[in-house]
Amino acid sequence: MDVRMVICGLGRVGQAFMGLLIQKEKDLQKRYGLNLKATAAVDIGGAAISPEGLPLEDLLSHLKKGGQVENMARYGKKGFSGKEALSSGLADLLVEATPTNIKDGEPGMTHIRTAFSNGLHVVTAAKGPLVLRYSELKASAEKAKVRLMISAATAAALPTLDVGLSCLAGTEVLAAEGILNGTTNYILTRMYEDGCPYGEALAEAQKMGVAEPDPSLDVEGRDTANKILLIANEVFQAGLFLRDISVEGITRVTPEDIERAKKERKVIKLIGKVEKKNGKIVASVSPMALPLDHPLACVRGTEKAISYLTDTMDRVTVSGGKSNPQGAAAAILKDIIQIYKG
Repeated sequence: MDVRMVICGLGRVGQAFMGLLIQKEKDLQKRYGLNLKATAAVDIGGAAISPEGLPLEDLLSHLKKGGQVENMARYGKKGFSGKEALSSGLADLLVEATPTNIKDGEPGMTHIRTAFSNGLHVVTAAKGPLVLRYSELKASAEKAKVRLMISAATAAALPTLDVGLSCLAGTEVLAAEGILNGTTNYILTRMYEDGCPYGEALAEAQKMGVAEPDPSLDVEGRDTANKILLIANEVFQAGLFLRDISVEGITRVTPEDIERAKKERKVIKLIGKVEKKNGKIVASVSPMALPLDHPLACVRGTEKAISYLTDTMDRVTVSGGKSNPQGAAAAILKDIIQIYKG
């Protein structure tokens, strides 16, 4: 089966996805009968276009040398937008990998809406549109009879939604707790295991590339809030908004807090939580002191994990998965396979 794709966003995730397509081309054809072709690759200045499929190795090489997609020989088209690509009959599916924008969701919001209006499936790594307009976008996908897949937006390679929606089918999911941000978990691990002060651990994480130069989205708990919101709305059908989630990050966790937890045989982790409480779905993000026998207590470094509590299967926990662009790219590819072969 030929699947034609428009890839919007050629940053680290978009480029990692193209690299994965190159690496997995024969395997995808042999195992799943899928021939995935990128007919358009779009970035801020324009696009590269080929109805027969772009030569991804050449495009990736061009980008890694510092070239702009719109200047690629033979295929480049300056000023050609994602909206134009998605409206031109070039594709069956949108891969949305533009940067997350929580203010207005753009340009991903326009890309996703345009894809739906043209009958295209959507696989997205961008959280912004989902956080701001989840219910609207799900309803639009249903009306257009296409799929909206969001694994890469909910902790990348960690299969948070796959477990909650597929592996726990037939259960009542009572609660979910997750370590959903690798940066904060790395900082808290260093503070707990090595007595490293918060500021020093953060600076180390930035030097290693684990934390961004501006780490506020991570350390203030907002990245975890975005992810737990999507889990709440997908798995629990909660219909929540960001304003419904109480959020506290790790900036006020002190060495004294860490030592107190140690004495109580506990460990502090930044936990995104959603649970059924008094007939309502309640979600929160905060540092929590977990008993050492809690399944999330042993999640170290940049690793992430999700733990579900159910009525019939009890507790089910999954940890690991790459916290990097390749992990997000792998989640995008998994979602595409599920659309066509699931």
